[in-house]
Amino acid sequence: MSRRVRTVLVALLATVLGAAAVPGVAQAATVNYVALGDSYSSGVGAGPYDLSTCLRSQKSYAPLWAAAHAVTSFRFPACGGAVTADVINSQVGSLSSTTTLVTVTIGGNDAGFADVITSCRFGSTTTCTNAVNDAKSFATATLPGRLDATYAAIRNRAPNARLVVLGYPRLFETNYCGWLAMSTYKRTILNEAADLLASVTAGRAGAAGATFVDTRSSFAGHGVCAADPWIHDVSGVIEAYHPDADGYRYGYLAALAAAIG
Repeated sequence: MSRRVRTVLVALLATVLGAAAVPGVAQAATVNYVALGDSYSSGVGAGPYDLSTCLRSQKSYAPLWAAAHAVTSFRFPACGGAVTADVINSQVGSLSSTTTLVTVTIGGNDAGFADVITSCRFGSTTTCTNAVNDAKSFATATLPGRLDATYAAIRNRAPNARLVVLGYPRLFETNYCGWLAMSTYKRTILNEAADLLASVTAGRAGAAGATFVDTRSSFAGHGVCAADPWIHDVSGVIEAYHPDADGYRYGYLAALAAAIG
């Protein structure tokens, strides 16, 4: 072999090895994605649902993101009705040291989401106000510790993963939308509670080193009472006050993609 040929081969080998050492130059990074959380993760409101009791929909933001990014693996234990204890006890088992991405939406059920909505939709103004105030007190006094424990459990099971925490949208527009609608006052204080929950969740996510994705701006102008709502009203008992398919795609998925690509 001539000296010139050897020189060319050595240079070529160095180029190949150098490229392999640079992330993103050789092969695309492995993405092992696990989506945890409650009904706002599982896709309640989007339908159709799997055969489990968790009401998981392939139109939720998590499977949509996974499909768009051709992930290496995708696990979807999110479950409608879940609270933080359910994530810790029943969902983090899907994680491992090979997990590279975790998303979670959780905390609303801990704060009594369903009861608060029911109290405001069908109860008096006083009943609604008291329910909202109780939920806000819980969100500031008790929920932070539960979120901390949840994020710590995720970190322990998936130490190499990026943790992305998605918040909840404001559910309502506050314009007049008929005499059968909730009053403007009720819708306003419920939105204020959503703002507080977002603030608390963002703070605890930040403390855990997670990325917080605020979905409120993505849903702005598309709440209940909007001309083009992405949130169900009381048309369905299970799906009431959850995003529809457009809400998951153009609200949640858009917000997630803006945050992590």
